[in-house]
Amino acid sequence: MADENEEDENTFRILVATDCHVGFLEKDPIRGRDSFNSFEEVLQHAQTLKVDFILLGGDLFHDNKPSRRTIYRVMELIRMYCFGDNPVSIQILSDQTLNFPNKFGRVNYEDPNYNVSIPIFSIHGNHDDPAGDGGLSALDILSIGNLINYFGKSSNVDDITIYPILLSKGTSKLALYGLGNIRDERLYRTFQQKKVKLMRPIESREDWFNLLVLHQNRVAHSPKDHVHESMLDNFINFVIWGHEHECKIEPQQSCEGRFYISQPGSSICTALSESEAVKKHCGLLEIRKSVCRMTAIELKTVRPFVMEDVVLASEGLDADDMDLVVNFLANKVDEMIQRAIKDISSPNTPKEPLIRLRVEHTGFDTISKEKFGQRFVKRVANPNDILLFHKKKKSTGRVKVSGKQEEDAFLARATESMDHTSFEDMINSFLTQNLEILPENKLHEAVHRFVEKEEKSSITDFVEATLKLMQKNLISQDPTKSSKPEEIEEIVAKETSNMRTLYNIRQGDDQDKSQDADESLTTIAFDADEKIPTKSAKAPKKSTNATKKKTTKKTTVGQKSKKKNPSQKNPKASAAALKKKTPAKSNDVNRYSLQIVKQEKDLIGSSRKRKKSDSDVDLLDEKPKIKKKKTNSLLDDETPSIVHPKTENKSLT
Repeated sequence: MADENEEDENTFRILVATDCHVGFLEKDPIRGRDSFNSFEEVLQHAQTLKVDFILLGGDLFHDNKPSRRTIYRVMELIRMYCFGDNPVSIQILSDQTLNFPNKFGRVNYEDPNYNVSIPIFSIHGNHDDPAGDGGLSALDILSIGNLINYFGKSSNVDDITIYPILLSKGTSKLALYGLGNIRDERLYRTFQQKKVKLMRPIESREDWFNLLVLHQNRVAHSPKDHVHESMLDNFINFVIWGHEHECKIEPQQSCEGRFYISQPGSSICTALSESEAVKKHCGLLEIRKSVCRMTAIELKTVRPFVMEDVVLASEGLDADDMDLVVNFLANKVDEMIQRAIKDISSPNTPKEPLIRLRVEHTGFDTISKEKFGQRFVKRVANPNDILLFHKKKKSTGRVKVSGKQEEDAFLARATESMDHTSFEDMINSFLTQNLEILPENKLHEAVHRFVEKEEKSSITDFVEATLKLMQKNLISQDPTKSSKPEEIEEIVAKETSNMRTLYNIRQGDDQDKSQDADESLTTIAFDADEKIPTKSAKAPKKSTNATKKKTTKKTTVGQKSKKKNPSQKNPKASAAALKKKTPAKSNDVNRYSLQIVKQEKDLIGSSRKRKKSDSDVDLLDEKPKIKKKKTNSLLDDETPSIVHPKTENKSLT
């Protein structure tokens, strides 16, 4: 019994869920409450299992601008199940101002004005990502209200730096990395340029279990619209993959065998596709030191979904007797309904199932789907789209067909691919050729914001800004307005090409300034082999006058002797000049490290029982013992090799 208690004190218990899509079809009279019921069941499991925290992998909301009813219901559920007097047994060791970039900059359960018993940590997905004025999302509203802890938001998608949330529980340490959704093509380019950097703890690297949660395409629809497993860093131990709705929650080894991946899938059916027909689950992830275990938990409030395929030509039916065909399809749907009802094992499961029958009707006429569905009103949840007609794909050989056959084939292909066609694919098909004035990639982005994010002025603002910039450049190159039309066209083409390149590749002084600004605002201490001197950081502001008088001390690493660089032309350069010189930036993400901010307080208990001073972070005066090396100045060309911790993924016994 004592051993079990000791294991529990050293084991992280995390409830994992992705793609809740709260608010999906909220106005539907039958399916309107499905997403709310599933999200409530996830919170109920968290409360029953007494987890340390809930981890959401994006797409908490289905709409980028959820309705007031949806936001109200989500806030109500979080207060019902995640607030209370139960103590929180996890402790944050990292600088919270880097993890939670809002005005308050700290985790919600450390706020003395709130009683949080189960913290929620969440990244954003492609449905609820930041958009519009201020770059805010619906998660920012929940975060500023101290209902969730929103992390994984990148301010610069062309140069991404991810600071982990460093958590401890007993003797176990967890580094939680989050990457909210970024447009897949853009993120793919950033990975290719090696500008996605994951900061690592300096102290006791091998003692940390590295957990990454992201929300991107895992399945490749085109060569550059997904994140391949090989792009992720080799020190990662476990990945929670959001965005893909098919439930593959059982951990799978990555293609290169370096880490394990769990794909919980969505908690509600948002499309009548084959991947959605798999049973829905959330998961209990347990982590103790360097080992982990994922336990799948089936969701009982998910509406049953049965999907089948039928080929009319192989059923021995008469193509001229449509009544016989209709009766055959109706009997098939009746069988599917009975099978769905038979699988219902909980009183909380909705009684009307989702039914999708894909009918391959080569040689047969189609029937009205709406008229056919009237037979099953109040028996199924989707009476108007039970049937999906399609024709057999024809061979690639050239065969002469009539106009009617060609039209039917086109409609069949369109119907078959409708569920899999994305908005980005449609826009790209129309922007295959270069435009004369507007850069296509930026226009694509403006149209995307107009359609997906409901930013009504995005296209107008983009066109006006582009035209003003073009006019300014023309006036600067031709102040006398004496150029011929051919010369003006040449200038316009050149400026458009420059803007297109500028939108694709951001580099130069602006990037350097952004990098310098990031360094001045963080408490990052780089490794010695990064060849960048450590920077002292300002202590975070305290909530009381007493704490404002406290002084903070920073753990320093990589102290080196100020040896002159032999490659410099002037050997008498001062040490101050060496410090001011900007070193070459490394593309190796593993050369960056993150300082651990230590705390003197014990594990966090009930916030109602804590004093306000307990929520403040105190840094220890002690400095780690670092073995100094004899040579290599901060700007030395020679860099020592880096040893990465071995990744071991075992099952808890």
